[in-house]
Amino acid sequence: MNRGDADLERYLSRIGVAASDVRQQDVETLERLQRAHVTTVPFETLSITGDPYGERDGEGVSLSLPALYEKIVERRRGGFCYELNGLFGWLLDEMGFDVERRAARVVSDGEARPPANHLTTLVSLDRPYLADVGLGVPVMRRPLPLDGTVREDAAGVRWRVVESDRPDADYVSQFRTPDEEAWTDRFVFRDAPRELDYFEATCEFLQRAPESPFTGDPVVSIAVDEGHRKLTPGTLTEHPHGETTETSLAGEAWHDVLEREFGVRYGEREERAGR
Repeated sequence: MNRGDADLERYLSRIGVAASDVRQQDVETLERLQRAHVTTVPFETLSITGDPYGERDGEGVSLSLPALYEKIVERRRGGFCYELNGLFGWLLDEMGFDVERRAARVVSDGEARPPANHLTTLVSLDRPYLADVGLGVPVMRRPLPLDGTVREDAAGVRWRVVESDRPDADYVSQFRTPDEEAWTDRFVFRDAPRELDYFEATCEFLQRAPESPFTGDPVVSIAVDEGHRKLTPGTLTEHPHGETTETSLAGEAWHDVLEREFGVRYGEREERAGR
């Protein structure tokens, strides 16, 4: 995708970062970009599920970089891993970072399937770092080196990447919340570069198959300073400072929260805004 400096600056503006503040290709800049991204661009599956309180069906997910830019930057929407990390990788590349995509598999109940059900990004600086903006809850807020270094985020969650003892993976990313003693596997991955079109088959499966975790109810989530927010049909869940609150809502109230707390106009509101 060939775009000019103005498009790069629009992307940075979308995540609340001034281009003049991120001129260096270093860990500090990478961390600033990752933290800004996960606190401004939500993880959301509305393109798959459609509007839970309206008649709009999901428009589907395209892995075309121009389509991703139009959705995330110009329409100020979110997406799931292929979209968010797919476009974030483009941003890093345009800024001069040495970045490659990796095929990963989210671990659920000890299982990691189907293949390539997660796209993550690897950035080479003084050493390789995992930089991921495409997860739901819990959110990865900081770049992680692949040597087991533990990094704690603003929500008090500790993260690390270690070598995997699985025969089908090279590394595993893990997290530990403040109230847990054991590490939980988040996703595993092979250390092999992949192009964006490598993920098309699994992306198609995840947005179409009845057994996919994304074809049920929609979910929207975003990181906040010391926690996260999550919106599902009927409920807003907030986790500030390790506490949990739930608010019931539906219909227009649901769309109000979607726009106010997650920055997403959807359904008739998005259509009106585009006129």
